[in-house]
Amino acid sequence: MIHTTFNFDLGDLEIDLVRIEKAIGYKHGESDDIVSELITGVLSEARDICSIKAEYRIFNEIIFNETEKSVRVSGQEFIIGKIIYGQLKQSEGAALFLCTAGEEIGGRSSHYMKGGDLLKGYIYDIVGSEIAESAAEMMQNELEKELSLSGIGITNRFSPGYCGWDVADQHKLFYLMHDNFCGIRLTASALMDPVKSISGIIGTGNNVIRRPYLCNLCDIKDCIYRRTRESSEG
Repeated sequence: MIHTTFNFDLGDLEIDLVRIEKAIGYKHGESDDIVSELITGVLSEARDICSIKAEYRIFNEIIFNETEKSVRVSGQEFIIGKIIYGQLKQSEGAALFLCTAGEEIGGRSSHYMKGGDLLKGYIYDIVGSEIAESAAEMMQNELEKELSLSGIGITNRFSPGYCGWDVADQHKLFYLMHDNFCGIRLTASALMDPVKSISGIIGTGNNVIRRPYLCNLCDIKDCIYRRTRESSEG
């Protein structure tokens, strides 16, 4: 099993005022001065408080079950649903991954929300989500680069809770990542702590490719992958 870990600085990630404006719902230049200044301030503070980590572990023995629309990874069966199954079924291996923005940025969001500064708390929340997503993107890019040296491709990344994959399968994923470098804990209800964290699976193999997300197959309007695709298109 290959296990690779990453520490990122905020400056490594493609996160700036424009990206956060888009995530909030503004087109570039449409946010007012108060919002722009708050975003700039939060991004500046985030540089000092984030502990951005990511990791992946590649498992080379996986078994697919067409009837159950599931994949078995190192003895753990993930019922991933027809959408993800269709994207992964040609894979010969699986990379399980974790990414986090760290404890502090979610804590700042909660602090400002509880203190009545809802706008700043909301911006912290958005920035934390974008940091975790950007770290996942960088981790995936590094995985793709590393495997391409051996002629191996990767699929898109998919997370429990999206595209019909039950979030309860987090428990199985964390069983395989029990001593994770990212320091993420899992609650009984399968929520991650720190909250600004991402987990999931990426297929690997000679007959798979990374594609644009097929958001027309899914009706979840606030999906992180839908927002990522729309942001890149806009």
